[in-house]
Amino acid sequence: MVSRILFRCGQICTEFVKEMGQIALLFLYTISWMFTPPFRIRNIFRQMEFVGIKSILVIVLTGIFAGMVVALGSYTGFKRFGGESLLGATVALAMARELGPVMTALMVTARAGSAMAAELGTMRVTEQIDALATMAVNPIQYLIVPRVLAGIFMVPVLTIVCASIGILGGYFVSVGLLGLNPGIYMANTVEYMEFLDIVKGLSKGFFFGFILSLISCYKGFYARGGAEGVGKATTEAVVFSSVAILIGNYILTSFLF
Repeated sequence: MVSRILFRCGQICTEFVKEMGQIALLFLYTISWMFTPPFRIRNIFRQMEFVGIKSILVIVLTGIFAGMVVALGSYTGFKRFGGESLLGATVALAMARELGPVMTALMVTARAGSAMAAELGTMRVTEQIDALATMAVNPIQYLIVPRVLAGIFMVPVLTIVCASIGILGGYFVSVGLLGLNPGIYMANTVEYMEFLDIVKGLSKGFFFGFILSLISCYKGFYARGGAEGVGKATTEAVVFSSVAILIGNYILTSFLF
């Protein structure tokens, strides 16, 4: 019994180390091929459209309701000690530094990251990736680099959209529903909101975009086992990317605050 448990633990550790090594190698290959011609601009813009433009609706809905919830939840606490005037600054800081980048990354993972893993996984099990290599086209440069660059460029842009819409949603709730003074609300928001807060939120967006696209591409690129393997790779891509985003958010927040 003990030997079986130790054997299983050893298997898990071995698989984990192997997977981390493969991700590290894919990371190095991706960075290398980013700066190696030919630069496939059309593929990059196509992926930027898929990751960015087609995600705007879900990001807008996520941002506005996140801002409204923050406003409603914070109002109860502020009202108890007469700090309602700080509600605007609280919503703005929460959306710009934390909720904007995190919610954006999670939504992009669910919509675009899963699609990346499923598409690459299907190409792997149908041997399309092997066909690219046979035609002297590097699969990493052709398939992964455009998706990673799209994640790096578009997630920060979507973060700005999410944070802005969230602040607007908080304003509507605070002023329209809770009856706060709009002048005081906006004045405190401008006074306590610093440019550095926006920069920190955008830096998280760059990091999250890179992480979610790299993990999603990795899971799809190395998928095995037919349709079942593609489904498993897609699920793992969403789960692992989401966990990595939350862990990375804590690490970045501990350094940036």
